Amino acid sequence: MAKRRVRLRVKTKRPIKSAMIGYYNYTVVLTYLAVAIAFYGMTQAMHGHVLNAIIALMFAGLCDMFDGPVARRRKRTEHEKRFGIQIDSLADVICFGVFPAIIGYSVGLTHGWMFAILPLYVLAALSRLAYFNVTEEVRQEGTDEKRHAYEGLPVTSVALLIPAIYGFNELLGPRFPLVYAAGLICFSLAFLVRLKVRKLGPVGMLIVIGVGIAELIWVLL
Repeated sequence: MAKRRVRLRVKTKRPIKSAMIGYYNYTVVLTYLAVAIAFYGMTQAMHGHVLNAIIALMFAGLCDMFDGPVARRRKRTEHEKRFGIQIDSLADVICFGVFPAIIGYSVGLTHGWMFAILPLYVLAALSRLAYFNVTEEVRQEGTDEKRHAYEGLPVTSVALLIPAIYGFNELLGPRFPLVYAAGLICFSLAFLVRLKVRKLGPVGMLIVIGVGIAELIWVLL
């Protein structure tokens, strides 16, 4: 008897298409809010209101800290997860890559080697975030476990590090641009060096919030 070949058709879930491109739900609200705050901060920096820009950078970092936990509360499709990875990194490029560079220009990094540092810093942040996107997508294909450590300094850490430097603005006086430039060099290298940085847990997040409040009071005073 001739054997019949039976083909099994496996139905795969296709993403539901909406009238607009993208995915719009509460999981991306904080990410979009961080970008809006960063844009406001850029306009403040360009008009010479550096303190307002620094405060905006800190609040953008606060939004970024909680966008991941909020997103994980929703059961997302594979496409929504991938969209979340991309949109989060794109937002980080704006908030913690371009924004600090604009602050740097506003505080005096406008000529020579100090000006050259600004695009190099942006490129370092861009490279680190692109690498994270690739490795995170591969990791999520193999496991559903939460990430326990990052490779390289997370770009979002500048939301605390740059305000800490700015706190010495008046003390340093005309030397402050040089210190800011040195800070950007160190951050750029830390983004790209293969070092393990443990991901923050609930206690770590509380400590960071406490440090952020202390820094906010410091720069305001």
